[in-house]
Amino acid sequence: MSLEQTKAEGSASILFVTLGCAKNEVDTDRMRSLLLRAGYEEASEADEADAVIVNTCSFLASATSESIERTLELAEANTEGVRNRPIVMCGCVPSRYGDDLPAELPEVAAFVRADAEDGIVSVMDGLLGRESAVPVAAGSSAGPLAEPLRTVEGASAYVKISDGCDRFCSFCAIPYIRGRYASRPYAEIESEVLALAKSGVREFVLIGQDTGIWGRDLGEGDTLASLLTRLAKVVRPFGAWLRVLYLQPEGMTDELVAAIRDTPEVLPYIDIPIQHCNARVLKSMNRSGSAEEFSELFARLRSEIPGMVLRTTGLVGFPGETEEEYEELLDFIQKEEFDYTSVFSYSREEGTRGAEMDGQIDEDVKLERAQGLINIAEELGFSATAKHVGEVVDVIIDGIDTDGETPELIGHTWFQAPDCDGAVHIPEGEACVGDVVRVRLTESFCYELEGEIVTDEEA
Repeated sequence: MSLEQTKAEGSASILFVTLGCAKNEVDTDRMRSLLLRAGYEEASEADEADAVIVNTCSFLASATSESIERTLELAEANTEGVRNRPIVMCGCVPSRYGDDLPAELPEVAAFVRADAEDGIVSVMDGLLGRESAVPVAAGSSAGPLAEPLRTVEGASAYVKISDGCDRFCSFCAIPYIRGRYASRPYAEIESEVLALAKSGVREFVLIGQDTGIWGRDLGEGDTLASLLTRLAKVVRPFGAWLRVLYLQPEGMTDELVAAIRDTPEVLPYIDIPIQHCNARVLKSMNRSGSAEEFSELFARLRSEIPGMVLRTTGLVGFPGETEEEYEELLDFIQKEEFDYTSVFSYSREEGTRGAEMDGQIDEDVKLERAQGLINIAEELGFSATAKHVGEVVDVIIDGIDTDGETPELIGHTWFQAPDCDGAVHIPEGEACVGDVVRVRLTESFCYELEGEIVTDEEA
């Protein structure tokens, strides 16, 4: 079907391409919801689409490059260089480099900043020459949507509870891309969670740049602890789980620890990205804390929430990091025995204070240090995973692998964040995506586990 025929018949299909983190998946979901409500359709392949929306990431220079390369690949696919399939670049890259992009990327029909994505209907209407059933003015807020959609079909859904960041860590460009911290109102979060629960979602992963301080800007005395206890009542009738990611150390208040400990729907899975443990390096990063303070925090958490799983993030190669300070980080991670540790080497990001600092470290040294930390992280992680063998746990079925001789159920349990921490493989048994089944864990390999479905009597 030609673009002219599509316009004449009043329908148009959009291909959504999402790059980067889970927060971008949520933003794509919202744009998709707005466009489908306005009468658009979704395309599964570029050849079927009348237009393409690329939701980009610009957290690191490598992510920016990937976003631009993917956009150019889509542009090159257009027939004979004619822009018969407009490409719209959204999200972090336009937010970070918006003024320079039109001249640099003439192949792109429109650029939409992250804070202007609620105007996507008007943008697409203008490009495709159509009138939507439910138009939304550019830059306006569409408010809570009755039917939030997900980028990835399955039993788990990310729910963004805030955007932006006030920390201004010297290695990070997020505040310049996403702006200052803004909590999402409770009523909007509740509406989305309830709609998704009714559609079959059985786990809600709450995300934001700094989830621990949710509510402080709402002026109503709201806290993350109160959010969790209120949402627990919403998901309780559905037997669903709540998981929180991206908690900063300062956000672990007594109230929040108690909410995690005492609310069955909230998983005892604590994700605290410390980045480093050396006080001098942390201060240079414009962060607070020290090895002693972090050790006290983790000891308190383990005492208050027995059996919890602990995830962190380590950043190596920050400007000025000495070999001794790097070794201190290795020793700290080894001592604390984290279940999961994500490892990053420092990236010199344009516009950040870190990029202007003296003592920039050679790339080969950064990569060597990252590999050293990865080795320790994997040793600890593989061991932590193996310790669960023999347990009987609830597993949410995320998918069914039909590539082998017999279908294999694939899911995750409470100590595995979806898309992050490995999966549970069940070679035999029947279940549907979204089902919660009782499983005895029988074997482990790296971060992966194998198990068998058990009956209540066997459990």
